[in-house]
Amino acid sequence: MSYLVLARKWRPRRFAELVGQEHVVRALTNALEANRVHHAFLFTGTRGVGKTTIARIFAKSLNCERGIGAEPCGECGACMDIDAGRFMDLLEIDAASNTGVDDVRELIDNAQYMPSRGRVKVYLIDEVHMLSKAAFNALLKTLEEPPGHVKFLLATTDPQKLPVTVLSRCLQFNLKRLSEEQIAGQMRHILQAEQLPSDDAGIALLARAADGSLRDGLSLLDQAIAYTSTTLDEAGIAAMLGTVDRNQVAGLLRALDGADGAALMAVVADMATYSPDYGAVLDALASALHRVQLAQLIPGSMADTLDLPVAELASSLPADLVQLWYQIAISGRRELPLAPSPLVGFEMCLLRMLAFRPEEPSAAGNRPAPVRPASAAASSGRRTAPAASHATASSPPIAHATPQPTAQVREAVPVVTSAQAPAASATTLASAEQWLDVIEQAGLRGPVRELAAHAAFVDYQAPLLQLALPQGMDYLHSDAMLDSLSAALAPALGQRPQIRFQIGAAAPSDTLHQRRAREREQRQSDAEAGFMADPAVQHLVNAYGARVLPDSIRPLKEN
Repeated sequence: MSYLVLARKWRPRRFAELVGQEHVVRALTNALEANRVHHAFLFTGTRGVGKTTIARIFAKSLNCERGIGAEPCGECGACMDIDAGRFMDLLEIDAASNTGVDDVRELIDNAQYMPSRGRVKVYLIDEVHMLSKAAFNALLKTLEEPPGHVKFLLATTDPQKLPVTVLSRCLQFNLKRLSEEQIAGQMRHILQAEQLPSDDAGIALLARAADGSLRDGLSLLDQAIAYTSTTLDEAGIAAMLGTVDRNQVAGLLRALDGADGAALMAVVADMATYSPDYGAVLDALASALHRVQLAQLIPGSMADTLDLPVAELASSLPADLVQLWYQIAISGRRELPLAPSPLVGFEMCLLRMLAFRPEEPSAAGNRPAPVRPASAAASSGRRTAPAASHATASSPPIAHATPQPTAQVREAVPVVTSAQAPAASATTLASAEQWLDVIEQAGLRGPVRELAAHAAFVDYQAPLLQLALPQGMDYLHSDAMLDSLSAALAPALGQRPQIRFQIGAAAPSDTLHQRRAREREQRQSDAEAGFMADPAVQHLVNAYGARVLPDSIRPLKEN
């Protein structure tokens, strides 16, 4: 007898057996019980979340020989034939391989005939977004007013590609990605029924690798059973998936916490013998840091974790350092394809974590201090990283051609202290136009640039700079932002200004954001006028009745 894979063997046959998707099951159950069933349904969602399964159960509910209802018997001829895939009045069409208009016309012609055996003829069109435009047009009329004995069940992973005319004719249900807990629970249920031993840590790895898809998770479970052949333990599953185990992730974090470069490289060397996916390792590191931060800021939230020693790391790592390392891990994951090799990119990401640590908060206030190289912290008694021993505490200003990297724990913006600001002659700042010119030339980036671009000039009496900020942009107003903006304006003004914002006050002048919007509108207007004045365009319009599509003209600079 041939082996039936777990994804097919354990495919739900009733609504009650479905994992998740309670919102969809409830709506369909109510419709069936009240006998108010729409003629066209659209099920959307990522792969392996139950779109086709729900459609088949729905078809059984409509054709069960014991009557229409939300609980098909599963024992009559119609139910058993639908489960076996041989029911003549359930027509499953793969739109990925039947995309043409001729395929749809054949479907439409067939829809006029009464069911040969069941109560309702059901058309299940999978990956419906793959149909051609002509095929959609041919389907529209029948989809809107099908014969009374026909129901359409459409499934797609990409509803954005469906024409609005199709969407408006269907009841749409969006199926959610399954959580790791839901996938792991179903795996444990299946393994218990199959009498296969496992451990929770190994199942957690498989559930995480499933990425929200129960079908993918069960395929991985099949693979794990074949790979381990005995107990599905964490070590065997980690080796199969090519992932690192929690002890190695914890080893990385312990070495980083101790600023122990040799220990860090030893863990990396041990990982390299397994040739792991270093992007996945950075994902695991970021996930670990997320759990550590939860334990730090929301006590008790990670009490039942089966992962790395969260409590130990949460007590030893500073909270702001966890945030910084998380950002470095995410950035390193994104930059990995640009590295000379995945291993080099991974090592450089870890060395970046090793090299930079936040300074101790100053006694002057609660404003977060800038990050400095770990070796610079040695003078204040903090642990140092050997890999960054060449760095110094007095980094050159960010405006220099080759500055040392600096950052803030709360804001990813450059920080320049007043002592670092280069000497410059004071610039007159007496009008809104001068203010706009100053911030245009300040080289601002990121959130600080957004803050300056939405700020309107009010007055400047050195060192006090008064600005107006709309109510909707007040989320940019913070101590860190003010400090960064003040430092960036220092070279132009000859000193660091004391910035004071009037939040929600009427803007007395244009902001940089408004000036640029006005310039864009002018460029667009000039482009449209120039295009319409072109002799060739005028000839096409006058001689052939051509018309210009709205919003199709763009200035050359934007193109």
